[in-house]
Amino acid sequence: MEYGQFCPIAKATQLLGERWMLLILRELFLGSHRYSELQRGLPRISPSLLTKRLKQLEHAGVVVRKSKQGGQAHQYYLTPAGKELQPLMENLAVWGMRWARGQLRDEELDVEFLMWDVQRRLRIDQLPDGETILCFIFGDIEHYNHWWIVVRDGQVDLCTDNPGVDVDLYVRSSLRTMVEVWEGDLQLQTALRDERVSTQGDKMLAKTMTSWFGINPYADVRPGDPALTRDTADC
Repeated sequence: MEYGQFCPIAKATQLLGERWMLLILRELFLGSHRYSELQRGLPRISPSLLTKRLKQLEHAGVVVRKSKQGGQAHQYYLTPAGKELQPLMENLAVWGMRWARGQLRDEELDVEFLMWDVQRRLRIDQLPDGETILCFIFGDIEHYNHWWIVVRDGQVDLCTDNPGVDVDLYVRSSLRTMVEVWEGDLQLQTALRDERVSTQGDKMLAKTMTSWFGINPYADVRPGDPALTRDTADC
């Protein structure tokens, strides 16, 4: 994508405006470093396109690739130039929550992305010591409707296959309801009270769910007033 202008915004957009580019940066800022982690946060990008975009970011000096495990695997990290994008990414997230959220369409309810975010925002310091096994069940979707989160020794793993251990707490809801909770459009306490989210298992885990279940860090950003989008006083 080229604009043929020397404007710095045009030059930056030639790189950052490519499809999936900002979302790859989002994942890097959220702590994904391995290729497989980037794929889990971006389940709808093809492997070939993800590889291409990472190479573009490397070439631009935004990302550096480092060898791990004796050169058999690589991890990706933001360079100082990449880290300078943090204010832009944060402001874009706030703007998106305020002005671009709208009514979510069914095809936007991505269970893989939701659960990847749920596991990385889990407040493990609010969970009991030792091992905790959580199972989230979405009865309204056909595929990938069971997700296990295994918390052990300070590590959090997300599984789509039964890990073969006893579950401490089952959490059931529709996919849309859990997305609404995650986005901050529905208070978890309200969803539990109205039984839009239900729990079964360890009573203390169920009682304290509002403390250990993390949500979108921008959930407090409220939608903007639609009337302001029609205000032409300064035009």
